[in-house]
Amino acid sequence: MNPINDVFGFDPLAELGVYRDAMRQLLEEGWTPRDLVPSSVASVLVPIDLLDAGPDLIVRANMPGVKAENLSITLTGNTLLLKGEIKPETELEGATYLRRERRATTYSRSLVLPVDVEAEHAEARFRDGVLTLTLPKSESVRPKTIKVTSG
Repeated sequence: MNPINDVFGFDPLAELGVYRDAMRQLLEEGWTPRDLVPSSVASVLVPIDLLDAGPDLIVRANMPGVKAENLSITLTGNTLLLKGEIKPETELEGATYLRRERRATTYSRSLVLPVDVEAEHAEARFRDGVLTLTLPKSESVRPKTIKVTSG
């Protein structure tokens, strides 16, 4: 009789053993930790910086291994969606993989911007695996200067 099994209706130690065995099998078959990350958590693999540069918002995102033509940037309302795809490489004829960790993959990151921006005036640059977006803030959220008169 196991009191934990009686309370929870299952044996947590036995459940952990199942997960341990599954993890061992995946690692022995050549899987990498990145392959084990659920897609709902995959966005943390695309680190970003969001900067307020006065009239503009600047977004920088690391997209290593992605080519500029395989990048997609979408702005819907205040939600910015960045996607990048690494295409599979062609196989070398007569070569056999001894280790294969680099795989075709898709990067994705969604971010809610803190202010409205003018998407039609946005600029995107991609250099050395870093995507830099310059997003001009909407005129309605830019600071206004009020002239003071004496009188």
